[in-house]
Amino acid sequence: MGDELFVVVARDSTAAKNGKSPIFSEGTRLQLVSELRVVDHAILGHEGDIFQTVSDVRPDVITLGFDQKFNTDAIVKRCDEMGLNVRVERVSRFESDSIQSSSQIRRKLLEEIENRL
Repeated sequence: MGDELFVVVARDSTAAKNGKSPIFSEGTRLQLVSELRVVDHAILGHEGDIFQTVSDVRPDVITLGFDQKFNTDAIVKRCDEMGLNVRVERVSRFESDSIQSSSQIRRKLLEEIENRL
């Protein structure tokens, strides 16, 4: 699909399977991500089968977050089996003194709320 940037937003059910409890619903997260200027298309991932989303989008590159627990070689192999020539890249951890993850954002928000009570 050219040089368009697709971002797949995890479903609430997927987050729950991975022990996460998102602050915002999947619909709200989708809206927030879609509003980012660099994002051409934000979509919800398929429930149960991540490769259905890959099949639908047919990306040239799949980018994983530093903390996503996927085996990059297994993704490349499965994509190859699907007839897709896909490169998989893992983003390195953002190094700064500021917040680096949604879990840290959650902790910071809770601290702020508790401090105001």
